[in-house]
Amino acid sequence: MPAPRKHSTAVPRQTLPSHREYTTTKRKKTTSKMKKLGNHPQLLQQENSPNALNNETDLCSLIDLEFKKEIGKILKELREDMTSNADALRKELENIRRSQEKLGNSFAEIQTELGAVKTRMNNAEERISDVEDRTMEITQTGQQTENQIKKQESSIRDLWDNIKWANLYKIGIPEGVEKDKGMENIFEEIIAGIFPNLKDTEFRIQEAQRAPHKLNPNRPTPRHIIIKMAKLMIRRGS
Repeated sequence: MPAPRKHSTAVPRQTLPSHREYTTTKRKKTTSKMKKLGNHPQLLQQENSPNALNNETDLCSLIDLEFKKEIGKILKELREDMTSNADALRKELENIRRSQEKLGNSFAEIQTELGAVKTRMNNAEERISDVEDRTMEITQTGQQTENQIKKQESSIRDLWDNIKWANLYKIGIPEGVEKDKGMENIFEEIIAGIFPNLKDTEFRIQEAQRAPHKLNPNRPTPRHIIIKMAKLMIRRGS
């Protein structure tokens, strides 16, 4: 905001003539007039007459009256100038006061805006912190999930390492079913029912047979099935 202009309030100084100076000036004019009359005896005689003396007295009275009028006029002009300057000074002070009020209001608005900006910054920092915490949680959850997947894969490999090349015994399979469905299909159905997570695993049976080899008609339960596995083949999705 531009600074208010400063107006000069100096009162023009006027010099008041003293009564003596004013009277001296008038007397000089009168003396000059008398000298001019000296060159004319008749006029000079008229000036020395009683009427002339009365006129001189009247002239002095007139000089005093004019002096008073002049002084009154000068004082009146001074009062008018002082009044005008006082009015201008009051207006200037009022303008300064209004400018200060506007400046104070602007400063208060700036403080309010700064407070609002600070509040928004704090809220933004809190949201950023929440997002960072959430991101960290997601990262940790993803890492935990990945670790669980690796652990399950390791468990599957360990399970397969324990069963491959080993003989598996299956009981309760009715006699003659392997001829209709095939031993591999029967084995996959059994594994899928027991281990659903191994549904994408391809099992290969190296050898399968009933035990004992000969069927006993008097045996109330079906013979066991002995399965010898080849190796594990895991199907990976595209």
